[in-house]
Amino acid sequence: MAQLVAIDNKNHLNLKVDAAKAELHGAGLHLVPAVMAEFTSMAVQYPLVITKNADTGQFVVAAMLGFESGENLFWRGGQWQGLYLPLQIRRQPFFVGNPEQNSEQKVAGDYVVCFDSESPAIVSNDGQALFSEDGVDTEYFQQAKYCLAQLLEGELANKKLLEQLQSMELLQVMQMEVTFANQQSTTLNGLYTIDTEKLAALSAEKIASLHKAGLLQAIYTLITSLGQIHHLIDLKNKQLGC
Repeated sequence: MAQLVAIDNKNHLNLKVDAAKAELHGAGLHLVPAVMAEFTSMAVQYPLVITKNADTGQFVVAAMLGFESGENLFWRGGQWQGLYLPLQIRRQPFFVGNPEQNSEQKVAGDYVVCFDSESPAIVSNDGQALFSEDGVDTEYFQQAKYCLAQLLEGELANKKLLEQLQSMELLQVMQMEVTFANQQSTTLNGLYTIDTEKLAALSAEKIASLHKAGLLQAIYTLITSLGQIHHLIDLKNKQLGC
């Protein structure tokens, strides 16, 4: 479990991060959350599916990286092999904390940026510095904060999208059994996608409302991305030596 520590330029002036090791956080993930801003970049390689958060029961959008828990088919040779590294991995080992943790930031209305003290990316030397000698954010830390901001904004956009999909009853359970080259098979469970028949049956007014809300492109991107299931099957077959 992550042990979050609020970052400040006094106590963590010499804190360093090994950016390559940050990718280790995704090594054992078969699903990684995705936000609307990265749907297009993800859809060229990863199937995008909808699942439910095990803790909250809320729908979330995720990129599918493997067919079973702990399997990331894009992690090979100790490195992430995907063309696009998801924001949820890129922002590691940083998180957004509760403003209550820091009175100055609470008054300013800013979010608190934290680091995971248990992360393998936290190093004592030969890493990316967060601050210059006089306490100013480095370009690396600015980029990390930008990733966190994109995720915060993306969560709000995703909430809007998923609420619309539910209210229009456009979600359906994915029913798919996959057989690999060695005849091993698996059934995809707990995943949802867009009901294309119901989408096609929507009135012109509802389609226009989705377009006006900036959600229509995201919906079609979700649908199109499922074609990447074939790429995932190919990666699995290669892993099996088939």
